[in-house]
Amino acid sequence: MRKYLPLLFLITLLSACNNTEPSPDATAGSPATVNNLPVAINYSVVNAFPHDTTSYTEGLLVHDGQLYESTGYDSNYSGTRSLFGVVDMKTGKIQTKVELDRKKYFGEGIVFLNDRVYQLTYRTKIGFIYDAKTFKKLGEFTFPSAEGWGMTTDGRSLIMTDGTSNITYLDPNTFKIVRILGVADNNGPVSNINEPELINGYLYTNVYMTNNIIKIDTASGRVVGKLDFTSLDQEAKNKYPASEWFNGIAYDSVTKNIYVTGKLWPNIYQIRFSN
Repeated sequence: MRKYLPLLFLITLLSACNNTEPSPDATAGSPATVNNLPVAINYSVVNAFPHDTTSYTEGLLVHDGQLYESTGYDSNYSGTRSLFGVVDMKTGKIQTKVELDRKKYFGEGIVFLNDRVYQLTYRTKIGFIYDAKTFKKLGEFTFPSAEGWGMTTDGRSLIMTDGTSNITYLDPNTFKIVRILGVADNNGPVSNINEPELINGYLYTNVYMTNNIIKIDTASGRVVGKLDFTSLDQEAKNKYPASEWFNGIAYDSVTKNIYVTGKLWPNIYQIRFSN
């Protein structure tokens, strides 16, 4: 029996580890690792629209029935710019509302809230505020994360991602942290959380450098579902070989239409799935 004791001890230790969920970190908001797998969510393509293959997509959203896109300038790709505006669904071109100095800023996600537009930049820790009707610049703000990636809102807070496994809720007036939501699936924290969209009480976010959008429980941060867009990524690359990473999700709460695309993709897709 003596030679089996180390094995017995190891089994007992592993069993204890598997049955004990760590408490969420009160500061980081990281949830405990969960054992249940995210549900695979099926989707169907309803329509495909043109997308400008010089648009290095950082954000996608619907506001007042119009699809807006924000893009970044990448020196590796000719024609890319840091701007945002309304997408012409017939041509895929962006009707520019604001463009940033590409020598200073890399444009990231945008969101509309309380008659204002908020825009993130990548590594400068600076955001911009504009009037939602005139797009006149109203001011600037700083944010606590090292990087700015994507944004959405629940109607009260600015909800931003920064490429980590945390999603940060900011007060739109003071820009102080209201809450940090740690995101985890059955394997632990999920990093590279990117472009977010709030749909029927759940956060749906792209996971950068993958073809996945994950569905997140906003109370716990647990990933409860996953959509795989590999087939659309392959289609994009077949049509336009320079197509980059899958990124961008927008939801029209009036029509219930959902749109997705990718960086330099030739198409924006209107999709449908059960949410």
